[in-house]
Amino acid sequence: MKFNKKLENIKTYEAGKPIELVVREFGIEPKDIVKLASNENPYGCSTKVQKAVGNIVSNMALYPDDSMTKLKSALKSKYEVQDENIVIGSGSDQVIEFIMHAKADKNSKILINSVTFAMYEIYAKHVGAQIIKTQSQEHDLEEFYTLYKQENPEIIFLCTPNNPTGDALNAVDIVEFLQKIDSDTLVVIDGAYMEYAAYKDPAKKISPKELLEKFDNVIYLGTFSKAYGLGGMRVGYGISGSNIIKELYKLRPPFNITTLSLEAASVALEDEEFVNKSIELNFQEMKRYEEFAKANKIDIINSYTNFVTLLLNETQDSTKISDELLQKGMIVRNLRGYGLNAIRVTVGTKEQNNRFFELTTELLSN
Repeated sequence: MKFNKKLENIKTYEAGKPIELVVREFGIEPKDIVKLASNENPYGCSTKVQKAVGNIVSNMALYPDDSMTKLKSALKSKYEVQDENIVIGSGSDQVIEFIMHAKADKNSKILINSVTFAMYEIYAKHVGAQIIKTQSQEHDLEEFYTLYKQENPEIIFLCTPNNPTGDALNAVDIVEFLQKIDSDTLVVIDGAYMEYAAYKDPAKKISPKELLEKFDNVIYLGTFSKAYGLGGMRVGYGISGSNIIKELYKLRPPFNITTLSLEAASVALEDEEFVNKSIELNFQEMKRYEEFAKANKIDIINSYTNFVTLLLNETQDSTKISDELLQKGMIVRNLRGYGLNAIRVTVGTKEQNNRFFELTTELLSN
């Protein structure tokens, strides 16, 4: 059977191993497995969300509200934008897919950071576009601008804070960069972890409303999968000018968000207390990772997210360590596929982190 030749050069995205798979492979009891690989909120989601979702389970026979009125209203209130400025996706990665198909084709170039979210490249390959990557590990806007001038890309992706490294750009520097970009080049600001960055350093906080008012070629992406603890609900969004959103809607399938997901995301926006507490605990625990790295002579990237990237030294191997941790029921992310001898670890609860420190110290000492 023949398939589209574009698929030949596409590597399947590898998500963090699910707990169920580790149970089957290694015979470890689910209660003894700690998953710190996918940057989920270790504190779950708001109890208000749990109650709200439970109240509507009996209404599953009907299709979801395809206008997404309640969720859009909540996002409008949060960001001070209008309905026509919002598109909702099944995770923000679905919005990325919309963007790619709306703007790029086989004659396009897509500019991304050398180490960044893998789906930018995967979706670019869906349409046959050429990938242009920076040399720098962390976002360097001067290098981005140089490549922009040389390559004239159709789309530029800025992931801030960046996944999987955790570094973040200053908002003022992004605005300065955008002022130099031609209006026909679409710039995507992926703010999946923005709630964390804004808490840690207000200089990193990006305002979608400000972008909307100043630029007609920028789209901001957000998600409910991280700080709001709704990874299992798969809800993301894009905020941009109505001219861009209108085109993305041509690619959106009907009822792409479930009734449960719409309700969960809408209610999650109402419980800022839960979100803020989760983020506060995240950075309290992150300090322990910084201390752990220092004690074990491991470099750590200054993170503005809910994960840390541990850059191992020449005597350590990220594949060996991540595999050995997995066999002990500790799931982390090996970054060898990104060209880094590093592991990415979600900052978990105190108990989860204790387990990581215990197991990893034991492995490093062998």
